[in-house]
Amino acid sequence: MIEARHLRVLRAVATTGSFSAAARELGCTQPAVSQQMKALETSAGTPLLIRTGREMRLTQAGEALVRHASGILAGLTAAEEEVAAIAGLRAGRVRLVSFPSGSSTLVPGALAALRAAHPGTQVSLVEAEPPRSVEMLRDGDCDIALAFRYGTAIGEWDDLVVRPLLRDRLIGLVPEGHRLAGTDAVGIGELADEPWIAGCPRCRRQLVEVCESSGFTPRIDFATDDYPAVIGLVGAGLGVAVLPGLALESVRPKGARTVTVEPAVEREIVALTLPDLARVPAVAATLDQLSLAAAR
Repeated sequence: MIEARHLRVLRAVATTGSFSAAARELGCTQPAVSQQMKALETSAGTPLLIRTGREMRLTQAGEALVRHASGILAGLTAAEEEVAAIAGLRAGRVRLVSFPSGSSTLVPGALAALRAAHPGTQVSLVEAEPPRSVEMLRDGDCDIALAFRYGTAIGEWDDLVVRPLLRDRLIGLVPEGHRLAGTDAVGIGELADEPWIAGCPRCRRQLVEVCESSGFTPRIDFATDDYPAVIGLVGAGLGVAVLPGLALESVRPKGARTVTVEPAVEREIVALTLPDLARVPAVAATLDQLSLAAAR
C-alpha cells in the first residue's frame, strides 16, 4: 500500500530536485528520504525516479503519482481534521495564505474572533499574491487562500469553494498640493498627463487597461509592489497612483490625498478552499469569521 508519508517525501523530492534538499525541507536526514523513496517504489512496483549523475527526474509513473499526491494529501488532512472534531477533541489547524493588504485588514479581526470562539484552533499565516496563493491551495500547501481578481475568468476557480467577501474599489491618490486634491470625483482621463506610480503587477495591468479605454497610456515613472512606498512617492509629489481601498485602510497617506476615480474599478475579494476542506469544522469557522470581518 502507498503511504501518505511516502507521498509527502515524493512531492518534496519532485519539488526540490534532490534527496538532500527534500530532507532539509522535511526536517529529516537524506538517508531517511532515500529509504522512504525505496519503500514507495516497492509499493508502486515500478521506478519513480531516474538518477543520472547529480540530476534526478521523475519517470512517467512518478509524474502520475505526484500529480495525484496533492489531492490525496488534502483529502487525508480533511479526513483527519473532521474525525478529530467528531471525536470531540474541539481542536483544529488551519493554514491561511493571504495577500498583504488582506493580512493587515481582514485577517487580524477574523483570527482574533476565531481565537475567542475556538481557543483550541491553531491558525498559521503566510503571505502570497494570487495566482501563487491559489496554486498553494491546489498543491495542498494551505487550507484557505485569501485572493482577489479583476473581472471574472470563466472556469478560473470552478474546482474550488469560493466564499465572496467584498468588492474593493480602486482609489486615486494625488499629492496634497495637486490641482485635483479635494475634488469629489476625478475622471481618469484628467490624469492622462501625470507621471504614474504603479502598484502590484495585477493592479498595474488593470490600471493600463482602464487608462487605455479612456484614450491614453499611463506614463509609469516608478513601479513598486510596496503600498507604503507608493504612498510615500505620491506624498513627495512624484506622481499619482490608484490603490485598492484595503491597502489604504492600514496606511496613513501622509502628504497625499485620496480622490474617487471614475469609471469605478473594483476587485473581488474572496476566500478559497478545496471542497473536502470546506467540510472541516476549523476551516468552516475561519471562513465564517473572514466573512464577518469583511462585513464590518
